[in-house]
Amino acid sequence: MYDPKSFDDLEVGDKVTLNKTVTEADGALYIAATGDFGPVHIDEAYAADTRFGQRLAPGIMVAGLCTSVLTAELVGTIGVSIEDRFWFTGPVFYGDTISFSVWIAEKVEENRTIIWEASATNETGLEVLKARATLKFPRRKPAA
Repeated sequence: MYDPKSFDDLEVGDKVTLNKTVTEADGALYIAATGDFGPVHIDEAYAADTRFGQRLAPGIMVAGLCTSVLTAELVGTIGVSIEDRFWFTGPVFYGDTISFSVWIAEKVEENRTIIWEASATNETGLEVLKARATLKFPRRKPAA
């Protein structure tokens, strides 16, 4: 885990899939850290009257879980995120088990960037998140 890979170690098509159950504790820690006290995340009575009928896990927290799969399992910690795009395509409820699939879609040698993409689905197969983002890697160190 957290294996620092260099730009040269990565190939288009490299892919990893990881499952994570989104817990109440995950939501509580995220909400406490960010101050995202939206009632749809914390108020059961409020959420019951929404089109979802129950509380939602914060979407950007789910996106953060997706990026953690990227760094922990696929590319390591050397690259720096320079652009992230997320599409929240379905609801994530506390207790849902989400399957995150993350892959390298493009590799651009000239500026040492990779474009990664992701899809996350819940246990019923409903897609709940799509992502496309860019990581930039440091220049090679000059030979000694």
